[in-house]
Amino acid sequence: MFLPNYFQDPKVLHLNTTPHHAYFIPHPNMQSAVQNSREFSPYFIDLNGNWDFHYFKSYWDLPENFLHFNFQQHIPVPSTWQTQGYDQHQYTNVNYPFPFDPPYVPQENPCGLYHRTFNFQPNANKRYLINFEGVDSCLFLYVNQQFIGYSQVSHCTAEFDLTDYLQQGENHLTALVLKWCDGSYLEDQDKFRMSGIFRDVYILEREQNYLQDFFIKTTLSEDLKSAVVNLNIFFRQPENAPTITYHLFDPQGKKLFHTEQNQFCVENIQLWNAETPQCYDLLICYGEEVICQKIGFRQIEVKNGVLLLNQQPIKFKGVNRHDSDPQSGYTISEKQAMADLRLMKQHNFNAIRTAHYPNAPWFAELCDRYGFYLIAEADIESHGTNAVYVPSPEKSILLGVETVSDQAAIRQQVIDNYCYMARSPDFTQAILDRVQANVQRDKNRPSVLIWSLGNESGYGENFELAARWVKAFDPARLVHYENAIFQHSDHQNDTTHLDLHSEMYRSTEDIEAYFATERNTKPYLLCEYLHAMGNSCGDAEDYFQAIEQHAGACGGFVWEWCDHSPYLPQSKKMGYGGDFGDFPNDSNFCADGLVRADRHIQSNLLELKNVQRPLRAKYHNGQIELTNYLDFTHAEDAVSIHYQLLENAVLVQQGQIATPKIPPKHTALLPFTLPPNNGSLWLLNLEYRTKHATPLVEKNHLLGADQLCLFGDKQLSSFYSPRLPEQAHIQHSSREIHITFGNTKYVFDKQKGILSQLLSAQHPIIHRPLDFNIWRAPLDNDSLIKAHWFAAGYHQAYSRAYTMQVEQRQDRVVVQAHCALLAVSQSKILDLNVEYHLFDHAYFEIKIHAKKAPHLPFLPRFGLRFYLAKQQWQARYFAYGNGESYIDKHHATQLGLYQTTPRQNHVDYLKPQENGSHYHCSFVKLTGAEGGLYITAQQPFSFNLSPYSQEELASKKHHYDLQESPYCVLCVDYKMSGIGSNSCGPVLKEAYRLNETQWDCTFKVSLL
Repeated sequence: MFLPNYFQDPKVLHLNTTPHHAYFIPHPNMQSAVQNSREFSPYFIDLNGNWDFHYFKSYWDLPENFLHFNFQQHIPVPSTWQTQGYDQHQYTNVNYPFPFDPPYVPQENPCGLYHRTFNFQPNANKRYLINFEGVDSCLFLYVNQQFIGYSQVSHCTAEFDLTDYLQQGENHLTALVLKWCDGSYLEDQDKFRMSGIFRDVYILEREQNYLQDFFIKTTLSEDLKSAVVNLNIFFRQPENAPTITYHLFDPQGKKLFHTEQNQFCVENIQLWNAETPQCYDLLICYGEEVICQKIGFRQIEVKNGVLLLNQQPIKFKGVNRHDSDPQSGYTISEKQAMADLRLMKQHNFNAIRTAHYPNAPWFAELCDRYGFYLIAEADIESHGTNAVYVPSPEKSILLGVETVSDQAAIRQQVIDNYCYMARSPDFTQAILDRVQANVQRDKNRPSVLIWSLGNESGYGENFELAARWVKAFDPARLVHYENAIFQHSDHQNDTTHLDLHSEMYRSTEDIEAYFATERNTKPYLLCEYLHAMGNSCGDAEDYFQAIEQHAGACGGFVWEWCDHSPYLPQSKKMGYGGDFGDFPNDSNFCADGLVRADRHIQSNLLELKNVQRPLRAKYHNGQIELTNYLDFTHAEDAVSIHYQLLENAVLVQQGQIATPKIPPKHTALLPFTLPPNNGSLWLLNLEYRTKHATPLVEKNHLLGADQLCLFGDKQLSSFYSPRLPEQAHIQHSSREIHITFGNTKYVFDKQKGILSQLLSAQHPIIHRPLDFNIWRAPLDNDSLIKAHWFAAGYHQAYSRAYTMQVEQRQDRVVVQAHCALLAVSQSKILDLNVEYHLFDHAYFEIKIHAKKAPHLPFLPRFGLRFYLAKQQWQARYFAYGNGESYIDKHHATQLGLYQTTPRQNHVDYLKPQENGSHYHCSFVKLTGAEGGLYITAQQPFSFNLSPYSQEELASKKHHYDLQESPYCVLCVDYKMSGIGSNSCGPVLKEAYRLNETQWDCTFKVSLL
């Protein structure tokens, strides 16, 4: 093979590239540098567009004369070739998509050959640098059939000096991109795997002795009122460095001064933070170039175990973000990124972790301008080493490994494998290079508070070396690396250069345990938590409370922002792992976002938004206390408060309340005249809205809400008075009991102990038996517990009766059943004593005493399932709504009167699962063309109304595969177990499980 083997040699990372340096674009004058985007600089020569392209299934198929290839196809640059119909999408999380054989990659290594021509008139007094801002996985570059250089690191800019290779007139640019290289062992991120030139390509015209790099360092005075600015300047030819003039403009555009000194002091500074991102413009002028750099004066530090920004404790309300789009894949425009940032601001996020690689070079500029804290992460992840075979402790007995010590040794071997890349001398330079590339590019960005060494790659000498370099190069920022918690058996971890104790998916109890241990003195950071897969984020409020409780807890970053689900070929339907014929794949584990891939908002995001609201109210001792959870902003400066006062769900009063003067992290009383305690349910709904428009959020935007129960028990009392009793007609057959009141007929199944038919005027009210229901379509968060549910037979439970008898009382007929829920091959799930109280032809009650065997897993739910006629049902209910709500996921909803229909109530998740429940319901009233039902209970209950059965939801891979039931399905639950975030996180909290050994409940049903 004539292609150099650079791509399988870890010692060859970059050939003939310029050194890693800060991202900037030169302009011809100060006005252009300040006001114009880079595309309007005459020094910026855009090479994006349609390029000639040919895809080869293997680099072995390249013709020897590929530099003279006769192209017949084209591809847009930037793009990934999988989104353009070449190769196939592949989603894998942990597993490498090739054998673990570093540094070698498969012989059948696909590649893309790119070519374009461009006319050029080079100026002899200038130099010309070509920039590839992102190429996956490596790049061989040729100009006019001459080899220019090689580079890898997919999310790192590769810059080459083309000056000596360009010619007057037509020039030929050829790039050969391989799908895999030895660097791919360090790019095993949890994402769809795509290839090609996926970020912008352009040429910069520069001075002969151009400014190659600069590092702006700011040191704030102790009172934070002034700052000293130092600039480290690096020219291509430092011995002939030209004179530089620096011009500084304040955030309002006023020129403060100009100087030729690379150190100067700025007085009366306006501090930068995510809430008020005050950016100064520093103009660097020399020769014919002007470079504009935003400066934000801020100070990040750790004191006494607390993370401080500008000497104030802050909490990260963060999210992990990939560059991802269902149509364009990795290729993200500024418009697309702005859409993300706008949604994040609107939903109260203040921080982003660039997971797990540097985002586009201009992305941090947007965060500077619009106010987001960044954890800037290096392009490193090698958790595929964790999939290399080691006997698992659970299966070790099959191999004769029986002792606890032997099993511990196996667990340690897993960790040792995991740390392979972190310790391998072959990859020392590659890891350091990737960390340096990340830091050098974004070192002047005020939004970057923390450098991350990478993600999930174990720990060892290579990361220790990288951490030492970062702290020596940029001691003014913090360093994070979560995988330092893994200890190799042959190496004692040195974490002295890591400023944070970072963990993933730990429980709130783990947070408590960390702070209960005196030796733990570093701030605690959840770099990933609240795995937002499917119907999730049930423990968001619990994490908020745990983080707020401890000064040393500096917040967390939700995993993750958006689903990764590309469109299927020739379709607008989204797919996930396995839908593209990809192997290995990790199924729908990529559908774990707060928003869908098309940025459709999901209930997880709404839950987080309200949990992260800037103000919180609490009713206490007859007064309303209001706390400001902003870090730097006074409540009265940013938030207006609107209220609604409701008596028994009826609006009595509404208006606006003057926001009290509340400094950050302080509490004040909210002036409000309370209503009389007259026995009614009094609810006070408070809405927090933006007082002023900001660049990303319009004025009067809803930031969050509180609902205070002033008087009452959070239930809307509802009574049904049975009519005068009628004479019941009772008949027995061998299998059934028939009870008739007037034109209403009840039929009970003696074998099952359930109501099998309910008819009114000979029309069926229920179209299938009214059976007990413990199953739900498993959530992604049920992925671990459902194995126990299946093993216990919950998915196929059915009822049987032991005894059944009828008693005619003065005002009712009572059917008593002793029955059970059973499953084939399994022991009894529930023992049930049920009483059906039939009062007249329009009203009955079902009283249940249930016992569950203590050894069985907690139940998904317990209640009744009604199969109703397929018609245009309208449901009116009093519960947490109008969105879906659960015992641990209802903070985006409020108690109130709402209406819905079966279709409106259904929530489409890419992979169907339990959805659309409503928690703490007092009553639900269904009306249709042929009557209806009114259901209440002895206690608050949950209900779900859907056009789909839970069996249908559980059986289909995609929401667009669902087939509606021939019935309307109404589930009325005594309790539904919570949502949690256990798809990749802690188990569901005990408080949210239906794990009682016995309980009583009563459902009341009226026919309308």
